[in-house]
Amino acid sequence: MRPAFSVLFLTTLIGAGQGLFIALFFCELLAPTLATPNFLIGGTAIVEVLCGLGLIASFFHLGHPERAWRAATMWRTSWLSREVIALPAFMGAAFAYGVAHYSGLGYTLTLGVIGVVLALTLFICTGMIYAAIKVLREWAHPLTLVNFTVLGTASGMTLAAAYAGFAAPELAAALAQAAFALTLFGLFTRSVALLRNARLSPASTMQSALGIRHPKIVQKSQGAMGGSYNTREYFHGKSIGFVRAIVPTFLISTFFLPLALVYALPLLAFIVQYGGLLAERWFFFAEARHPQNLYYQGKS
Repeated sequence: MRPAFSVLFLTTLIGAGQGLFIALFFCELLAPTLATPNFLIGGTAIVEVLCGLGLIASFFHLGHPERAWRAATMWRTSWLSREVIALPAFMGAAFAYGVAHYSGLGYTLTLGVIGVVLALTLFICTGMIYAAIKVLREWAHPLTLVNFTVLGTASGMTLAAAYAGFAAPELAAALAQAAFALTLFGLFTRSVALLRNARLSPASTMQSALGIRHPKIVQKSQGAMGGSYNTREYFHGKSIGFVRAIVPTFLISTFFLPLALVYALPLLAFIVQYGGLLAERWFFFAEARHPQNLYYQGKS
């Protein structure tokens, strides 16, 4: 599949925002004397910025942005529609959480629980957009949902550790420890997914697709003089060597470097980790092999 950079930024930005909000809520829940209102208000503002940037990025993937509202109309059957509803709902809950702290009206824990539930719901919706596509076997697995949730929460926790270093130093060590644990767990779950997908054998071949049993079938043309929707959207256009090189790149940037940096330099750890997540998400899309590429990917 061809990775769309708007979707890469959408999923990684809102994932970090969701993870950051979860970190803020647990800071208030477990260390209410250290998680000051100013710390929580500022953190909530960062959550809104991240999700807002992700929402803006999503519009670049739409052919007709003015019709974006229609994406929510198929919520009964479409995980994409559910994500479209869950994202603004989460942003609204996070905003209300910040306002409650700013105004001193109370009910912050109740609003925090609602926000965490919506954050987890949004993770589920985003992950299921891809896990529900049965024809793409690299995605059609529970690990897709697990990795979206774990990696988003880990990046948000790393950002929380960096933010606490400036706004609430007493919380920085505990948040760095949580970020370390989640990043390590993310390394495990993503590695399991990589090993699983590496063992997948193609469900279709050129012979089975055409119904011809001849052992040697050679494609002479892609069927068009130039490019087409199929060649643009269902294939990334990169060499096998390039795709393989992305794997160690994102493993180092998403996991190993942040694990080494999160205690001493959490802000740098987040920057490196976010760059790694963009590479990881690019590979996630590029790794998926659509069956139609048996025909269109080969070019004479």
